Amino acid sequence: MASSVVIHAPSMNCGAKAELIMRALPDWFGIEEGIVSYIAAAQRMPTVVATEDSVPVGFMTIEQHFPHAAELHVLGVVQTHHRQGVGRRLLEVTEAWLRERDVRWLQVKTLAPSRECKFYEQSRRWYEAMGFEPLQVFPLLWDPSNPALQLIKRL
Repeated sequence: MASSVVIHAPSMNCGAKAELIMRALPDWFGIEEGIVSYIAAAQRMPTVVATEDSVPVGFMTIEQHFPHAAELHVLGVVQTHHRQGVGRRLLEVTEAWLRERDVRWLQVKTLAPSRECKFYEQSRRWYEAMGFEPLQVFPLLWDPSNPALQLIKRL
């Protein structure tokens, strides 16, 4: 139940927690090289983690590119906790933390709609419901079979 989920302030060294969540989401995290890269990111970048009974159920890793601009570098919520407000709560804590640091812009990249995938369609709908707006498609950022969609939000 989402009401017993605790959202922890951003901290470093969260790679192991992020890995548990990513490995539980093979439909979103199916490329081993990507998982390894994201684990390393969650180790060195601020990461907000959601736990239930001390078990990680969601995370959001923040990369700050410029003083006023940041990115949700990687995030995930285990499927048993989808549609229970966990992602929204992770984002609220992340946005509050960024606003305290004078960040005005938040971006995220996800799979573009030109590559059909019901799982990433669900992700795009969530981002838009959270106030993100599509900005640009990068057909070759990751690789030709995985075009990237950049979304942005004013904080």
